[in-house]
Amino acid sequence: MTKNTPPPKDTPPPAANAAQMASPSFELATLDQEFLLGDEMRGVRFMLEYSKAELLLRRANILSTIVVFGSARTQEDGPGKQAIWYNEARAFGRIASERGGAVCPEGKAHRNVIATGGGPGAMEAACRGARDVGAPAIGFNITLPHEQEPNAYTTPELTFNFHYFAMRKMHLAMRAKALVVFPGGFGTLDEMFELLTLRQTRKVTELPIVLFDEGYWRSIVNFDKLVEYGTINEADLTLFRFADTALGAWEALVEQGLAARLPQGAL
Repeated sequence: MTKNTPPPKDTPPPAANAAQMASPSFELATLDQEFLLGDEMRGVRFMLEYSKAELLLRRANILSTIVVFGSARTQEDGPGKQAIWYNEARAFGRIASERGGAVCPEGKAHRNVIATGGGPGAMEAACRGARDVGAPAIGFNITLPHEQEPNAYTTPELTFNFHYFAMRKMHLAMRAKALVVFPGGFGTLDEMFELLTLRQTRKVTELPIVLFDEGYWRSIVNFDKLVEYGTINEADLTLFRFADTALGAWEALVEQGLAARLPQGAL
């Protein structure tokens, strides 16, 4: 020890209750990640995923949605028909937002807001069309092993992220007043048949459904064979229609009962 070095200070003894203070049981339940992420709290996590999105959608005055499904792999300048699908999905997002009530005066309820899975491809295109005319667009994203990022056209305050597919599907269905399905793969088929089943079983009674690009859908799903084999009724084929243009898709929804924009000043 040199002449100018101060003498060492004694280390204070640990508090008598240090072990209690450091115990995981003492941590506030709302801050305890190990507790919240445990198997026993799965129901609580379901409730949180439901409540967060529900609260923010209500605050944003989102009354109803038009759900758009389609492949995340569809590219604006993609090969084959991809560019057509992308541009028609964008056009549909614009038409539906303008004519359906998503564009409305400040303080009024937004109707028929474009809602998608939040990712790229056809989902991005539909959201982009909505944003082209100043309408909100909702993204219900899902955490995946190869992390999905939200597309750049969903409204930031309406861009959600879910762990549970079941809760994401619930939010997609809850406010849906119509469904348009662009060409897609496993995920698109899963979501499409989910809502078709709700419609068939009358869990939802008013849900116009349009499948975009009749040639695509008839080539991958033989709907008539389902009737032939008796696995669905012939009347079930009337639960949806086909369209090959964005305007045609909108008109098919209206023909099936979708309410368009209300008169100025309503609600």
